[in-house]
Parts: sequence; structure tokens; C-alpha cells
Amino acid sequence: MLLTLLLAFHDLGYYLERLQDLAVLYLPKVFSAVLLLVVGWWVISWVSRLVNTATSRFDVSLSSFLTSLFNIALKVLLLISAAGMVGFETTSFVAILGAAGLAVGLALQGTLANFAGGVLILAFKPFTVGDVIESQGRTGTVQAIQIFNTLLLTSQGDTVILPNGATSNGVIVNKAHPKRALVEIQLELPADTDLAALRRRALPMLEQEEQTLDVPAPQVNIVSLKPGGSLTVAFRAYTQPGQEDAERNRLMEKLQQFFASEEKAA
Repeated sequence: MLLTLLLAFHDLGYYLERLQDLAVLYLPKVFSAVLLLVVGWWVISWVSRLVNTATSRFDVSLSSFLTSLFNIALKVLLLISAAGMVGFETTSFVAILGAAGLAVGLALQGTLANFAGGVLILAFKPFTVGDVIESQGRTGTVQAIQIFNTLLLTSQGDTVILPNGATSNGVIVNKAHPKRALVEIQLELPADTDLAALRRRALPMLEQEEQTLDVPAPQVNIVSLKPGGSLTVAFRAYTQPGQEDAERNRLMEKLQQFFASEEKAA
């Protein structure tokens, strides 16, 4: 019995000694890791507020998304750094995160391209909400610029959803900046048409249209000559952006009535 107690005390002393060694070895590391977490957490919160302030001029949704993404990324790096200070092997963990990030990036490359395009549009502002633009073969008024898509309202009342990636990398015609849009109607007329007389009769008709702008003034010009004994004449008028289709329809009706009256007069 006495021998058993002596052996137990000996083992207890051994374990206490080992515990003391571990405490001396790891307590400074644990203290440093905790200090790093506390200070790092505060610094990340401060930096996140700076990022939120810097991105506040962007769309509200984009600003919130960028701030959250930046905050989470820094906190993950902070936790990995603290674990490495304590003595945990972080190489495998970092490799797993990298592989997972690569897989997610490949799976979402189209979405990420749209996100990057949205950032570029909001940062450089080739157009803003309310502008009339032409992009990817569609024309309409910009209703909203979202993180991944841009919403257009066409003159027919349709809502067109344009992916930001293709929009930012493609050709964008912003019709709102000059504050005018050209409406052109081309007609084939006989080669012996008196252009001066046609201008005197047709220009007042174009100018009287309610939606036609005074500056630049309407024009009637020859755009091509055809060997078959005819010429192509363009009737041009400017209107407000977004009114092109309605203006074209009205002008076509007026031109039809104009030439019908000309034939009757002849």
C-alpha cells in the first residue's frame, strides 16, 4: 500500500513537472495569440469602417458587400496567424482554403466577371441611373445598376437584364450625355427629284413635329446614288433620348401623308 502511494506521488510529481514545462513553453505563445486576436480584431473593425467610408460613394449594396468581404477575409487571416503562433500546423489548412477558393472561383467565374463588371461600372460611371444607353443590341433607360446586372426599361415597356461583365467589356452608347437622339428615315426617290424643292416642302413638316428638337435642326440629305436611276434620301430629326421609336413612327406617318399629298397634287 505504501509503495503504491509512493509511486502515485512520483507519477503526480512527474505530471506536474511536465505540466509546468508545457506551461512555460506554451503560455507565452497562447498569451501572444490572444493579444494578437484582441488587437487584430479591433484593427480589422477600424479598417472595415474605413473601407465602408471609402466605398460609400458606390451603390449601397456594393459598399456593404465589399466591406463584408474585406472583413471576413481579414478575420480568416487573423485566425490562421493566431493558430500558427500557438503551434498548430496551418500549411494544410491554407492549402485546403486555396483549393476551395480555386474551385469556387472556377464554378462562379461568370458571376465573378459580372461582379467585377459591376464594380467597374459603379466606379468609372460610363452611365448612371436615368441615362438612355445602347448596349449588347438593346436600347433603354437605366433603371438600376445592381452588383451583377444592369436593368434597362425599353420604349416598349420591357425590362431587359444586362450582365455587367459583358456590358462593361462591350461597346456602350450613352445617349443621355448629348441630351439628344437622332431619328433617320431613308427613302428611295427618283433620280430627277428636285432636292431643293423637296427641302422647302418637307423641312417645315419635320420642324412642326412636337417632339422634334430645334437644335440641331432637321435635315434632308442625299445619302447614296443607285445606278438604277434612283437616289436614297435621308430625313433626319433629333428628339429627346428614349423618344426615338415614337418619333420615328410619327415621322413615318407624316412622310407618308406628305408624299401622298404630293402625288395627288401632281
